Amino acid sequence: MKQNKRVAVTGGIGSGKTALLAIFREMGYFGISCDEVSAQLWQDETYRSELAKIFPSCVCNGAINKSVLSALVFSDERSRAKLNEFSHPYILNRVLESMTSELCFAEVPLLFEGGYEKLFDAVIAVRRAREARIAAVQSRSGLSRQEIERRINCQFDESKLEEKRCFIVQNDGDMNELRAAAQKILAALTR
Repeated sequence: MKQNKRVAVTGGIGSGKTALLAIFREMGYFGISCDEVSAQLWQDETYRSELAKIFPSCVCNGAINKSVLSALVFSDERSRAKLNEFSHPYILNRVLESMTSELCFAEVPLLFEGGYEKLFDAVIAVRRAREARIAAVQSRSGLSRQEIERRINCQFDESKLEEKRCFIVQNDGDMNELRAAAQKILAALTR
């Protein structure tokens, strides 16, 4: 019986990690996203009420205001650490529990920042030119350039990826090039 192989797909905001995960899903592999799990947790009353206790200044009319929380955590390192300390165990437990196929992929945005790479058998890091990342995020989110740059600056420094033991995908081309990179990595993972 073969053992499951859990592969993390990571990269900074706007790098293309979601697109790479979608390619693996199209190929028939199980894929899960920490962002999707986080969105599901926001529907959980217990999770929201615990979060409200930690960040009471972000509660408006009995509900957590996500934009107020986001502005707080991306401007205050201690608040960001508190949020990550609370939410990451919830998210990662759900992600890891769902990774039951022989080869499965998880999109984990803050993998290196949290030291979570040790939870996975392999890591794929996606990187992209900074201006392309900013343009991609602006087109899908409505965030200002300043907000995006603040988020980029809170994330793992891509220039240090060579120090990590991982597959590195340079995502400066089109979807066909990203698919080709995915095929190459699959060949290495399934050897």
